[in-house]
Amino acid sequence: MTSSAIKTYLPWVVATALFMEQLDATIVNTAIPSIAASLQVTPLSLKSVVTSYILSLAVGIPVSGWMADRYGTRRVFGVAIAIFTLASVLCGLSLNAPMMTAARLLQGIGGAMMMPVGRLAIIRTFPKSELLGAMNFVIIPALIGPLLGPTVGGLIVHFISWRAIFFVNVPVGLLALFLVYRYMPDYRGGERRPLDVIGMILFSCGTALLSWLLEIFGEHTLDPTTAVVMLALSVALLVAYGWHASGIEFPLLRLTLFRIRTFRTSVLGGFATRLGVGGLPFLLPLLYQVGMGLPAWKSGLLMMPTALAAMGMKLISAPLLARFGYRQVLIINTVCIGVTIGMFSLVKAGTPVAVIVTLGLLQGFFNSLQFSSMNTLAYADVAQEDSSMASTISSSFQQLSMSFGLATGSLVTAWFLGNVPQTNQLMVTSALHSAFVALSVVTILSSLAFWTLRREDGESISKGVKVVPEPVPAST
Repeated sequence: MTSSAIKTYLPWVVATALFMEQLDATIVNTAIPSIAASLQVTPLSLKSVVTSYILSLAVGIPVSGWMADRYGTRRVFGVAIAIFTLASVLCGLSLNAPMMTAARLLQGIGGAMMMPVGRLAIIRTFPKSELLGAMNFVIIPALIGPLLGPTVGGLIVHFISWRAIFFVNVPVGLLALFLVYRYMPDYRGGERRPLDVIGMILFSCGTALLSWLLEIFGEHTLDPTTAVVMLALSVALLVAYGWHASGIEFPLLRLTLFRIRTFRTSVLGGFATRLGVGGLPFLLPLLYQVGMGLPAWKSGLLMMPTALAAMGMKLISAPLLARFGYRQVLIINTVCIGVTIGMFSLVKAGTPVAVIVTLGLLQGFFNSLQFSSMNTLAYADVAQEDSSMASTISSSFQQLSMSFGLATGSLVTAWFLGNVPQTNQLMVTSALHSAFVALSVVTILSSLAFWTLRREDGESISKGVKVVPEPVPAST
């Protein structure tokens, strides 16, 4: 297969798999009440269906880079899609909650391999001057998934059965497998490094425990002492991993990559920014449904402008970055995100729909530019032989940041609400408004992380300037 053919079709391969993954993530939430009624359990008890998937991601993502280097991107990506598709069928055939949870665990294993390995294939196929355009193309179909998920899920559950929502993945998965067979390149690592089993246990257990704690925050009554002990244990496991990784030649995640300024700023600065942004998917439906008294379907429609604006921004982010540079775009855009979040504190019952739609469009516009910038800047100065490790670390931190963002939004709202009953519409609305202001401040302050960038940082991606990065030593 020619290089031009790979460049033409590879983004479609990765985009199809990512679309399937993102569609599944949103479509399942819609069906939770129907699944609970069918399996004769309470909706709250099905929280394990969601958390089991999150746990699998936390455990599987760190090892995805090693597997791609060892067995090749084509084989690992294809197996990941096959596992995800098969697990989707098992979810649809589940007879009880434990079967559903086990199937979601398996599905999470497949999902954990798809995006890091797909991103790795993109990075190794496209030169840095073409990376931004390729990444943007891959993300656009992925944004359609959350846009269609709630609506499609609701229609399927209403007219057919909740089981059918899992079978939707079958034709998409088969198409993705066909594309992998025809167009997926088979990249492998330059050297066969051993699997860091101890590091995998330490890091995976630490992130899985932390992700679980953050995922159930505010939804389960967990004894405070137990929660603190488990939090301390998760942090201790992650610290132990850092100590372990610094003393061996081939760690699971090579933390020395954080010596690269652009990589460090992108990953850690992005983590800080997502603390504010990550709470919006949790807070906005509450504002629309509880604060404004809108039905769920209207609340879902008000979320659509954000996704539409995000897709539109992908088409113009490259010219913006080429004109103004990563440093200026990230600093100003982060502040714009914070201001937009803060403006949601003005939304209440009676606010014109046009105002809410405008805020949603602005939010999607700025968020999309932010994530495009951060996700591509991470690889600006990373050597080709380090791309697998960089992709794995970036994916791991993004997964953690999603959990932290949702937990932050829940925590801030609960703090302002205090002991007031959640049925008190006026007080809930006031607490949500205060939460938006607090998250706005956090997001604006996170822009300080991008001041460490230099004006020329990222030009290898935004302007195609030739940069030859030096490989980072394997250990300290």
